[in-house]
Amino acid sequence: MGAKSVPQAFGEVLRDCRSKAALSQEQLALQSELDRTYISLLERGLRQPTLETLFRLADVLGIAAATMISRTAALRS
Repeated sequence: MGAKSVPQAFGEVLRDCRSKAALSQEQLALQSELDRTYISLLERGLRQPTLETLFRLADVLGIAAATMISRTAALRS
């Protein structure tokens, strides 16, 4: 199997982090002041977050944005 695209890899990381934080898509959306459908699009790899959005999500999830980026990069390999 080939490497994943950046949006696909990020979506997988986001879904995993959200699950570990025991948050629904709706809860994550509300706490990060984003739309729930946008969270779904991110998790399915159909959209990519801006830098500001990445930091919002990381803050709500209680992890460093750099951790999300490094995990995304690892999935691309």
